[in-house]
Formats: sequence, C-alpha cells, structure tokens
Amino acid sequence: MPNRNTFTGMAVAIIHSIKPTSTVEEPQRLSGRLIAIGDIHGCSVALSELLKIIEPHKDDVVVMLGDYVSRGPDSCGALNQLIALQKQCQLIPLLGNHDAMMLDARRSQDGFRTWLQFKGASTLASYGSSGQIEAIPESHFEFLANCRDDFETDTHFFIHANYYPEKPLHAQDEQTRRWLSLRDSIPDVLHCSDKVAVVGHTPQPELLDIGHLICVDTGCCRGGWLTAVDLNSGRVWQANQDGAIRRYEHSLLRR
Repeated sequence: MPNRNTFTGMAVAIIHSIKPTSTVEEPQRLSGRLIAIGDIHGCSVALSELLKIIEPHKDDVVVMLGDYVSRGPDSCGALNQLIALQKQCQLIPLLGNHDAMMLDARRSQDGFRTWLQFKGASTLASYGSSGQIEAIPESHFEFLANCRDDFETDTHFFIHANYYPEKPLHAQDEQTRRWLSLRDSIPDVLHCSDKVAVVGHTPQPELLDIGHLICVDTGCCRGGWLTAVDLNSGRVWQANQDGAIRRYEHSLLRR
C-alpha cells in the first residue's frame, strides 16, 4: 500500500503532465441563476435527482466544481448526464484532480497505474467488465479535456480545491487548485479580487459558508448529499444516492 509520501509524489507527477487550461478572461455577467454543484464522484442517481429539482434552463449558468468520476458506482452515467446538460443550460465544468488523473491514465502506463490507485478502478468498472480504458467513449475524454481550471463572475470565482488569497486566479499553481485540501490550509481572508470563492474537493457535513469562501462538496460518495446552491438567492438543493431530496434557503454570509 503506497504511503502518504508516495501519494504526494504521484500528485506532483500528475500535475506536471497536465496542460493548464486557465486563461485570463473578462468576468461573466449573468441574466439567469448562478448555480454551483459540488463533487459528483460517480453518483449518477443523486445527480439525476438533483437536476430534476433544479430544472436548469438556458439562461442559467451552472458551474460544476469538478471530480465527476471515481469513488462512486457510475462515473459513466454521470458524464453522460453532464454532456447532455450542456444543451440545457450554460454549463461551466471545472477540472478536478480525479478528472485530471482519468485524462492522464490513457497517456502512459504510469498514469494508468496511478489512476487505479486513486479509485480509478470504480470508474473503469462503470464502463463494463473489460477493464480496458479503450471501453471509455472518446466523448467522455473530450468533455474532461475541455473542462476549465477556474471561472469567475462579477461577484464570485470558482476553483476545484483551494487557492492562495494573495494570488490572482491565473497565478494559482496546479497543486493548490486541484489537490490542496481545506483541512490542510483554509484561506482566512478575502481573495485579492474581492470576490467570494466557491470550491469543492474537501467533503463537509453540510454546506460550508464562512463569508469569503463557500465549499459545496458535501460527501455524496461517502453517504452524504450532492449539493447545489444558487449563489444569488441562497436557495439550496440536495439529493443522495438513495434518491432522497432536500430543499432549503440559506442566508449567504456575503452577497
């Protein structure tokens, strides 16, 4: 069993093999809802139920915070739903560390072995019993390859894992944006852009809102909820793998 230092070395190797997709762009101005959805991790039932109650429409901007695959039972089904969702709303998918490993898995044998050690086997199993990466449709790799490093509006910015508050988005390093857990380092001040950060990656028992940072990963693949939050109204929707749903209003600490 690889130890923590081995995993750290693997993460660094993966980071060096990924071509950054972040670009400096003008912030987006919105006419519909601004919705963030946390880490799916192959929980396709929860995703299906969540989308039913959100009912995204063409003016909505829906930001997926990454980690669509691995750990849960149906990464294939989750990616199929996201690909279809692109026709329903303005979908902004970010690239998580597990998604990046899936891309790296077909580039080299080392990448493939590392992916399997980080729960990639559950992803592969969702494509059938062959155990071959060739069973994964090209459209799924294309979707992941087109995912973004980050996204921002006039009021919020979105990044998968973490960030340094004194650095602009384009200057965040790959280890931080995809891998750094909030358990290891949580930004304690507002980002230099004066915008609220919205992240996933680090599972929380419930939606975490500390004013300058919101974490939307509520551990669906660990028996928790898949969470979506409307960042303008504070409305929260949740669904789990048993098909249960919850709705409530959250008073955002900073709007």
